[in-house]
Amino acid sequence: MGPDTAEPMPDTPSARDLMTLRAAALDEYRSGRVDRRTLLRYASAIGLGSICGVIRPASATPASAPAAGTASASASSPAPGPAAPGRPTPLIRVAGLTPAGAIDPLTISDPASVPLLNQTCDYLADDDELGRLIPSLATAWKPNARGDVWTFTLREGVKFHDGQILSAKDVVATFDRLTDPASGSAALSVFRGVLAKGNTKAVDARTVTFHLDAPNGSFPYYVSSDNYNAVILPASYTGGFEKSFIGTGPFRLENYQPRRGATFVRNPGYWGPPAIPERVQFSFYADAPAQLLAMQGRQADVMPNLAVLGGLSLLNNPAFKVLSIKSSSHRQIHMRCDQGPFVDKRVRQALALSLDRDVITRGLFRGRAQLGNDSPFAPVFASTDTSVAQRHVDLAQARQLLAQAGVGNGFAVTLTTERFQEIGDLAVLVQNAAKAIGIAITLRVESQGEYYGAATFGKSDWLDSPLGITDYGHRGIPNVFLSATLASGGAWNAAHFRDAGYDRLVSDYVGALDLPSQRKSAGKIQRLLLDQTPVAIPYFFDALTATTANVQGVRFTAISQLYLQRASLVE
Repeated sequence: MGPDTAEPMPDTPSARDLMTLRAAALDEYRSGRVDRRTLLRYASAIGLGSICGVIRPASATPASAPAAGTASASASSPAPGPAAPGRPTPLIRVAGLTPAGAIDPLTISDPASVPLLNQTCDYLADDDELGRLIPSLATAWKPNARGDVWTFTLREGVKFHDGQILSAKDVVATFDRLTDPASGSAALSVFRGVLAKGNTKAVDARTVTFHLDAPNGSFPYYVSSDNYNAVILPASYTGGFEKSFIGTGPFRLENYQPRRGATFVRNPGYWGPPAIPERVQFSFYADAPAQLLAMQGRQADVMPNLAVLGGLSLLNNPAFKVLSIKSSSHRQIHMRCDQGPFVDKRVRQALALSLDRDVITRGLFRGRAQLGNDSPFAPVFASTDTSVAQRHVDLAQARQLLAQAGVGNGFAVTLTTERFQEIGDLAVLVQNAAKAIGIAITLRVESQGEYYGAATFGKSDWLDSPLGITDYGHRGIPNVFLSATLASGGAWNAAHFRDAGYDRLVSDYVGALDLPSQRKSAGKIQRLLLDQTPVAIPYFFDALTATTANVQGVRFTAISQLYLQRASLVE
């Protein structure tokens, strides 16, 4: 767990901490940056029932309500001063969500766990801010003529935290674990049909070859930070990651306490430039309102994965900076192609035409999103064919299509979805849009556990519902979206879409080794999906991370990696 001299993790908030958080919440309410409903959520998040008295009518204020003067005095208490410019930064504090389970690189799949991994671990390659791959533990990579064998050259002189030298055998062991069907790997769906266990080979100590199931022009993304499970671990690793957080990264573990937080210290043996912060401290919070309170109460310097609708109090506050990058994160509105009225593609087209994407994007994301065009090809992808016409709202054509399909008088259907971020609001917008063309939608909004259910065993509300909305996080390339969600037999094919022509086009796209060839296949796929419309994708939204105004040097990716080694506090 780290040296005996390790600093203890902060315990549950002290009375002074709670008073500071309470005062910050009240200041946000009085300034108009949050509304009454949001303030009540804040109060619930930190257990401050007495905060409610401040926003009740005067006649209802209980005798126990604290004085406003006391709250204001607490809010004005000075926060710890930043390090002077040019001097080492002692500590960067992160307000993170509580991880969903044990931190294990093999099995994690939640955005709360991902940034913990990349404090102490590295990938063969990293995504930059434009989605391009840059060297990390690998310095170079190249395919053979067919694109079904990729050779990677490893960086020299890299050490794991325990002193072991990184070699090809560690890379082989890492990907054999990730591709082992018996391992429980969360990356199996990514590698299915791409890389099988035993097909990663060590040529020599610094050279690794990947022998693929089929040609793949984008394979380096599969073994990069774009696949968050693919951090490189020692060949000797047998589990128990939380005890050591073993890796080659810029920080090493000092202390980890499940459901409370983690502290990492600068790794003096890091292969790259030494980290600027001496320490990075993650405190775990139950939900976004609690994270926001920590930021507003100056209990944290960085908040990853900020959502627009929930984070307006930071977006509109000059005391904070909101960092933004374009992403391929989106929501898929699937329509089952094998049963009910959605068997007819004209009905699917009609529902897609009822959506006013401009209004939806402005309302849900305040413009921090790009229009979707009912295929997984996001504007951020270099291979996206931008000549394909954008679908826009057209109610008259939608009604005409329904009439041609024999359901001109409309029909009723249940839309099932998950309770997550803005999806509930999107479901209401879809319901209202469909009503305008005669489709009566009943909403069924479930917890994520209910929605995804036993999906790995082939049964869940997500995969079985006639109409649904599912969240999909960012990927640096569209390959997984194309195959897992829409290919015949795809593991996440909730639309039950099967089209042999589509499958062939995806195979062509994946196997293409140059960008012009990829873009040519992409255009054909985009046009086919506009015609068939198994899913509607109304938008792709930006990834956001918030910092206090005095923080600089934070880098992050759209799949929750958080790079803090160049972060610092400035005057």
